[in-house]
Amino acid sequence: MKVVAICCAATLVAASAFAALTKDEIKRLNESATVITELRNAPDNGIPNDLWEKANCVIVIPSVKKAALGIGGEYGAGVMSCRTKGQWSAPVFMHLTKGSVGFQIGAQSVDLVMLVMNRRGVDKLLQDKVSLGADASVAAGPIGRAANAATDAQMNAEMLAYSRTQGVFAGIDLSGGVLKPDSDAVVRSYGASMTPQQVVDGSAQLQIPAEAQHFLGTLSRDVRATTGRK
Repeated sequence: MKVVAICCAATLVAASAFAALTKDEIKRLNESATVITELRNAPDNGIPNDLWEKANCVIVIPSVKKAALGIGGEYGAGVMSCRTKGQWSAPVFMHLTKGSVGFQIGAQSVDLVMLVMNRRGVDKLLQDKVSLGADASVAAGPIGRAANAATDAQMNAEMLAYSRTQGVFAGIDLSGGVLKPDSDAVVRSYGASMTPQQVVDGSAQLQIPAEAQHFLGTLSRDVRATTGRK
């Protein structure tokens, strides 16, 4: 009986460890939801809806900050969700690091959104880490109501990147950045046996943290209903 009780207690402890997000991770989800809402609702200065509909995954890195690392640098933490079986997947927490060349002049923090446009780009992101511009092609995303003005480089890129500084949205070049899953946050959210690949492809049953529902709702919302986009 004692053995059974110990096993049951261990199971309950393990189960309660899943989806136990830190305050920082909850903040990431909430800030990411705000960035997505404002970026998609910008009437003439946001992500074209036709590109949004074609994206395999969306990555949001709110408040990327400058780091005093001698020669300078940038660091950010955010979340990624992918379209899986007709809906947005449970979020995977992500980290971004890069050199200081990407910041707009005078900016101390930047909100970033990346669209992953094909499956090849998704597979690369779910590896241990990916160097943007080297392991995966990335281009500044076109801004506006439609993607008709996109260049060949933008349309052929595996990822399109957008930034927001002081309320203004623009495409941004993130070449040289390193993007990787936040393995500690994945374990806290879904358990030690779950991989980022399993989280986004729906190949394993998991419980989506309640704190992620607002973020996923902003990804699913049809902005055309509120902005009049065609």
